[in-house]
Amino acid sequence: MKKVLIANRGEIALRIMRCCRDMGIGTVAVYSTADRELKHVRLADEAVCIGPPSSTDSYLNVPALISAAEITDADAIHPGYGFLSENADFAERVESSGFIFIGPSPRVIRLMGDKVSAINEMREAGVPTVPGSDGPLGEDPVVNLQMANKIGYPIIIKAAGGGGGRGMRVVRGDSELIDSIQLTKTEAGAAFNNDVVYMEKFLETPRHVEFQVLADSHGDAIHLGERDCSMQRRHQKVVEEAPAPGITPEQRAEVGARCVDACKRLGYRGAGTFEFLYENGGFYFIEMNTRVQVEHPVTEMITGVDIVKEQLRIAMGNPLSYKQSDIRIKGHAFECRINAEDPDTFMPSPGLIEQFHPPGGLGVRVDSHIYNGYRVPPYYDSMIGKLIVHGNTRESATARMRGALSEAFITGIKTNIPLLASIMDDENFAAGGTDIHYLEKKLGIA
Repeated sequence: MKKVLIANRGEIALRIMRCCRDMGIGTVAVYSTADRELKHVRLADEAVCIGPPSSTDSYLNVPALISAAEITDADAIHPGYGFLSENADFAERVESSGFIFIGPSPRVIRLMGDKVSAINEMREAGVPTVPGSDGPLGEDPVVNLQMANKIGYPIIIKAAGGGGGRGMRVVRGDSELIDSIQLTKTEAGAAFNNDVVYMEKFLETPRHVEFQVLADSHGDAIHLGERDCSMQRRHQKVVEEAPAPGITPEQRAEVGARCVDACKRLGYRGAGTFEFLYENGGFYFIEMNTRVQVEHPVTEMITGVDIVKEQLRIAMGNPLSYKQSDIRIKGHAFECRINAEDPDTFMPSPGLIEQFHPPGGLGVRVDSHIYNGYRVPPYYDSMIGKLIVHGNTRESATARMRGALSEAFITGIKTNIPLLASIMDDENFAAGGTDIHYLEKKLGIA
C-alpha cells in the first residue's frame, strides 16, 4: 500500500494522514469547497475537490470519491467514521473498482448493519443480548402483545436499520404497543428505507460499555478492553473513558473473549466495536460498529496500541502486531468531545476561530483540525476536537482533565468547554458508574 485516499474530513482525516505519514504511505485528501482550508488538506501529499459543501454532493458522493482515487492512483480508501464508513454498498464499490477498502468486508458490514441479523449472529456466537423478539415483528397484534408481556414491560421498539438514537420508541403498557409499532415502522421506512422493527426489553438505568476489537484476515482477533460512554446527551456521547469503572478483570476477560470469538465466527477484518448496555452486572449486546470510533484514543492511551496503524497493517494483509497476552491496561484515560456549540442551548456555533491555544503537559493529547484563523463551517457535525488525558488512576486522570480544560482557550465561537468542566466537577461522575440518562437529568432535559 503506497497511497491512501482519506474519504473524510476534520480531526479523523488528520489522524489518518499522520499515521500514514509515520508509515511512509502517501496520502490523498478529498474536500468540499467549504473545506479547502482544512489542515489535512494543506498537509496531504495530494488533494482533490469532490464537490460543493453539502455532504450529499461531496463526502457522500461515491462516484466523486472513486474518481478521485483513480486520478491520483491511490491503492486504498480509508473511510474514517461517519459518512460512508459503514456503508456496505460503498465498500463493495471500492473493492470492485480495484481499491483496498480499509475496513471489514461488505458482507460483514451489511450483516452487522442490520440490528436484527446482528443480534441473531451475536446470540449464536454466545455474546449476551437483551431479551427480545429474536427477529422482526410481524403484523399480528395478538402475537406482538403476547410477546411484549412475555418479555415484560417496559419494552422498546427499534428499527432494524436505525442508529444514532433514531428509530426507537419506549412502550410501558399494552395500550401503547400496537400504535407504537406502527409509528416506528413508518418512521423507519422514511428515515432508513427499511421499515423492519423488533422488540427488546427496555433497561431503565443502563450504562453504555463497549469493547474494542481488532481482527486480521488470517483468522486471528484480539480485544483491547472496554470503554464507558454513558455520559450522553440525546444519544450522542460527550465524555468517554477507559477502562469502565467497576468492571472487573474477570468480566473484561469473559466478555472480551466472546467478542473475539464472534469476530472469528464472522470472518471480521479490521477495527470494530461491540456496544453493550450494562446493568446490574449484566452485559447486553446492542450493536456493532464496523469502523474506527470517535473515542478510540482512550483505548490507545491505556494499551499503547495505535488502532489506526493496525487498521492500515491489516488492510495490507499483515497479521496482527499483538497477541491477546500482549495487551496490558495501564492507568485511566478520559476523552472530552469539544463542540462548536452554545454550552447552554446546544445550538451550533460556526464561525471564525480568532484564537486557539490547546492545553498541554504530561499525559495530555489533543486531536483537532482547528487553528487560529480557521472558519468552522455550518454544514457538518459540530465537533471540532477531542481532548484526551491519561493518568495512573481515575482520580489523577480526572484532575488532569480539569486542568487541561481550564487551559483550553478558543475565542471567536462558542464551545461546550464549560459543560465539560462541570461534568469533571460533578460528584456523581467522580464516583464513577453514572448511567446513560444521568447527563440529561443533570441538565434538566430528561
